[in-house]
Amino acid sequence: MIGNIALVGLGYWGKNHLKSLHDLGLIRYAYDLDKNLVELRKKEFPDVDFVSTDEEIIENPNIKGVVIAVPASKHYLVAKKFIEAGKDVLVEKPLALNTKDAKDLVETAERNNRILMVGHILRYHPAVLKLEELLKKGHLGEIRYIYSNRLNIGKIRTEENVLWSFSPHDISLILMLVNNQLPSLIEAFGEAYVNKEIYDTVIAVLKFKNDIMAHIFISWLHPFKEQRLVVVGSENMAVFDDVSNEKLKLFSHRIIYKNGEPPEIEKSGYRVIDIENKEPLKEELLHFAYCIEHRITPRTDGIEGLNVLKVLEEAEKSLGQSK
Repeated sequence: MIGNIALVGLGYWGKNHLKSLHDLGLIRYAYDLDKNLVELRKKEFPDVDFVSTDEEIIENPNIKGVVIAVPASKHYLVAKKFIEAGKDVLVEKPLALNTKDAKDLVETAERNNRILMVGHILRYHPAVLKLEELLKKGHLGEIRYIYSNRLNIGKIRTEENVLWSFSPHDISLILMLVNNQLPSLIEAFGEAYVNKEIYDTVIAVLKFKNDIMAHIFISWLHPFKEQRLVVVGSENMAVFDDVSNEKLKLFSHRIIYKNGEPPEIEKSGYRVIDIENKEPLKEELLHFAYCIEHRITPRTDGIEGLNVLKVLEEAEKSLGQSK
């Protein structure tokens, strides 16, 4: 797969893809409509072949995969164009802006026997992979409750609200933890404090079968950065904290029942779980290359991306009803 991937989109997140693809030796072509942006990236990566049209990517039979990092509003049309041209595609989140378009991309990929992968980067984080392993081995027991905080005092978006900007990653993680089942109930509440009608603070509540509940708290109006996922199981509790040096911790608090008396909490300390020192974006891109070469379904395939959008749409609908 060396040198058989093209990148479309060199902006805010595309530049990170460019660096990672370059470091991995996977990049062949790079393209963006913005010529000024192209000239800037050329100075940073003079050995990358920056093409002047996307047709050069389509017409080159040696290009097997395309990474799409264009604005979210263009994901659907750009991804569909390359899939129909016979290319495997990794498209940044969200897969599309609605489930109708996302479903069409899934069906288009199936019809053309192409790989469709979504850039839910945290699914490739070493701490998340270890958390998934602990869950599968039964170390957490049965999942009871999940919550995720993704908070920052950061860039204020003017096109997409905080739900669409921040929560796809959290929804993807939560769906993974509940074995990809969709919620039976979704309620969301939020406010737009900076730009009218663009929510900058949202709380979403998800309920699943077996009485599993989850909530997501997302905001770009927060005094400090927090990216934390807490999973409460019947046996142990896990904390994934992406801004801490201790990325994954396991707590063994227990509830003790004695002779019909009221239950008591037996607290314990935590142990830090060792994880591999790997960059999630590079792991995501390596996974894409591996799926292309071996023709296997990605961890975050089109169906996974579609399910995340189903939750997003229902949460957005609930937001509108909460006003």
